[in-house]
Amino acid sequence: MNNKKSILRQLVWVALCVLPCLGQADSANPNEIRLATSLDLQGQSKGLGTGMLSGLEAALKDKQVGTKQIKLLSENDNYSPPKTVEAVNKLLSQDVFAFVGNVGTPTAVAALPLLAEKKVPAIGFFTGAELLRGNQEGVINYRASYSQEVKSVVQEAFQNGYGPASICAYVQDDAYGLSGLKGLKDVLVGEQGVNFIAEALDKIFQQQGDDAQRNGIGPVGFYKRNSLAVRDAYDSIKTWEAKQGRACRFVVTVGSYESVARFITYAQSKKESWVYSAVSFTGADNLLQQLSNFGVKDRVLMTQVVPPLDSSLPIVNDARAALGDKLGYVSLEGYIVGRMLLKAMDDVSAAGKEVNRENVVAALRGQHFDLGGLPLDFSNDNQGSDLVITTALVNNKWAPVDSATWKGWSK
Repeated sequence: MNNKKSILRQLVWVALCVLPCLGQADSANPNEIRLATSLDLQGQSKGLGTGMLSGLEAALKDKQVGTKQIKLLSENDNYSPPKTVEAVNKLLSQDVFAFVGNVGTPTAVAALPLLAEKKVPAIGFFTGAELLRGNQEGVINYRASYSQEVKSVVQEAFQNGYGPASICAYVQDDAYGLSGLKGLKDVLVGEQGVNFIAEALDKIFQQQGDDAQRNGIGPVGFYKRNSLAVRDAYDSIKTWEAKQGRACRFVVTVGSYESVARFITYAQSKKESWVYSAVSFTGADNLLQQLSNFGVKDRVLMTQVVPPLDSSLPIVNDARAALGDKLGYVSLEGYIVGRMLLKAMDDVSAAGKEVNRENVVAALRGQHFDLGGLPLDFSNDNQGSDLVITTALVNNKWAPVDSATWKGWSK
């Protein structure tokens, strides 16, 4: 009995000594400002996560606000909402100041309620979904929306002879893909003779749940997130063509880089002469590599929401120096987001105010300023930039699109 009491006392003593130490690992350090990000670092979209993280790290490395050191914490979520919940909760337990640069729309759907509950800001998430627009409290966006990207490239297609009834889409079957598809509907509304397309899209939007059967309804092919199967989506578009007796000519894609590349490759193997567009979230650098691997050389457009990589803007020059050979469209966005948040914190500190969440968000909301030659304007909403640039796949790189490019595809 005495031995048992002695062992029990020793266990209690160990617990009293060790548990406080464990707690200290996650407790706030008065000399740190902890930022956090949840992104795909191991899954099929890891190119986006690693690119975004590289940009954030380059922007925030060795930076201080006043006397406090910036520390960036990151967790992998595999672009999977359940894993996002785990990752965000783990990071929230470490007394983080704000989340910055999270990657993805379905993952944002999972993360935002958790952050709102704790009143932790969401800054510069890598998504153009409407979910984060509308002036939500504590949400600050850098980039243009998917709707803006889709509208911009489709209107350009209209100007170059692609009629509204010739527009089709290939999208991811979740909040990300549907957000882009709503942008397509918005740009079609008001165009003559295409009410039947808007009605078909409305039927698609009415389908509820992740397992809804959205293929075979309209000029759209859907694929499941984190899946590389593209045939059902292709068949859905072909079914629409057969029903309407008219061919698609321009296909808007809203998906992941490998899936989009495989879809384009499959369609080209079927001798389709479609022109394709991709939104920025697809990942310009990774999509370029995938297209090259599959031998796709042209007829692909991509909208970008950051300045050209060869731009002489100071913000791009700084990113180029900080990132070196890691500079790409995604990492540049991560760098811009990191610098944007750092500027807000520095402005609060320089004004002699406490660097807290409320003051930092206020330093962005309602403001307009120049970030290394890049204008950001939060005067009317919670989105700083409306920049959308259309680029084309030319000689295995993304180049500015011009009328000659469009004319070449019309032959």
